[in-house]
Amino acid sequence: MRAFIVTLLFLLGPWPDIFAQCAMCRAQLENNISNGTIGIAAGINFGILYLFVAPYLAVGVIAFFWFRSSKRNALNLNKGDMAV
Repeated sequence: MRAFIVTLLFLLGPWPDIFAQCAMCRAQLENNISNGTIGIAAGINFGILYLFVAPYLAVGVIAFFWFRSSKRNALNLNKGDMAV
């Protein structure tokens, strides 16, 4: 439970830092914003957030199915012990 809380605080804490880009991307986006093109910057920021969240989401889905499968196996083992 403690690990979950620490992970949650870690992920929810640094929101302003999440929107940062590498130096080259940032320079290009600042150039585009100064020219009045804001759509490209929003698209790059969304792509960065997508790449940040995707691995955690995949691990979460795998962990959920693993947890559900282990609970079902434990329940089946307990039912088998009662029948004997």
